[in-house]
Amino acid sequence: MNPEIEALDRLGDQIAELSAHIEVATARLLDMIREFDTRCGWGNGFKSCAEWLSWRVGMDLGAAYERVRTARALPELPLISAAFARGEVSYSKVRALTRVATPQTEERLLTFARSGTAAHVERLVRAWRRVDRNAENQDAAQRHKSRSFHVYQDVDGMFVIRGRLTPEVGAVVRQALAAACDRMYVKPQDEPPGVMAPSMAQLQADALGVIAEAALHHDLDPGAPGERYQVVVHVDAPVLADPDQPGQSVLEDGEHSSAENSRRLACDASRVIMKHEADGRVVEVGARTRTIPPSLRRALQNRDHGCRFPGCGSRFTQGHHIRHWANDGPTTLSNLALLCRRRHRAVHEDGFQVARLPDGELEFRRPNGRVFPDVPPMPEIQGDSEGILRAETVAAGVHVGATTLRPSWGGGRLDVAWAIDVMHPRAIGQ
Repeated sequence: MNPEIEALDRLGDQIAELSAHIEVATARLLDMIREFDTRCGWGNGFKSCAEWLSWRVGMDLGAAYERVRTARALPELPLISAAFARGEVSYSKVRALTRVATPQTEERLLTFARSGTAAHVERLVRAWRRVDRNAENQDAAQRHKSRSFHVYQDVDGMFVIRGRLTPEVGAVVRQALAAACDRMYVKPQDEPPGVMAPSMAQLQADALGVIAEAALHHDLDPGAPGERYQVVVHVDAPVLADPDQPGQSVLEDGEHSSAENSRRLACDASRVIMKHEADGRVVEVGARTRTIPPSLRRALQNRDHGCRFPGCGSRFTQGHHIRHWANDGPTTLSNLALLCRRRHRAVHEDGFQVARLPDGELEFRRPNGRVFPDVPPMPEIQGDSEGILRAETVAAGVHVGATTLRPSWGGGRLDVAWAIDVMHPRAIGQ
């Protein structure tokens, strides 16, 4: 044989064998990610394990979400998980399989994955999901057809209501009943003897009447979105300036709101200043103004482009006063930063701190005072990384070679329709 061809064959075997080692290491990595995710190791300012991975190891956010999703799915699929840990199937195949596999179907899917390429597995999974979607759509259509609602008057004059609602409509009705029940009934401290509290069924019957009356009163108009979702907080100025000061901080319905929560809401909201006499009587009401005017908000969005918390970048943001306006902080670009809702809460209520440095950059600190860097330094690699990888594979009791990842595919054309008919439990008759 030509020496050049032999050298290339050896190089190809080395590539295949090292790739198998990498897949074994990837399986171990997903085990670690799953444990880290389960134990909420990412909960120090991040909203998900994927966001932490993106920040900590420089992984693309989409790829990070896929790693976490795959890691979560593998414990329910022991056959696929074991084959992955032995380096017999690649991460690309496992990632695709975990989108559709169940404990009942994983064996046949794993057999297919061993026989085909990653492209074959992707094609099969896409077709598999189409069958699943078709079956789900058929189930949903059948549920929708079976919806019904009947109201009729019984012989004793009582009205009887019977119906079947789609899941989404039923959820809305249930939430409305719960809200109406909460508004209607407050258990008194001392009920008179012999007076029985209404049962849940009775309470819900009364609540339905309240809902109907409210709908008719508003001419079935749910109201403008801004009014429906508006939250009103009443907070005394001293409390807003210093959470340790005495004074009120309550939602409009009287529910207590922590002072720090009120400070967070006041960072970027409509503001109405009311002056009261000592007896609580209102003597002056100012005009409603925006804490951050629209023109300044546009400039802020143009500058920050999204949440400034390290590793975030979410486009759904709120304006944060670095020095609160209640403490004489100016509403200027230099004193503002965009934060998403979660990071805004972290800064106000979870002990995180943010400051603008003399050079204009923002510096975030953890509750313990440690700086939270925009991009953490990558760990230093000590020694021969390939040798370490191979040694760890051997130490795990896994033996791989140049043919470990090779599929048994002989080069023939893949008939996806036939494969689905044979393998998918719901493909019969479709």
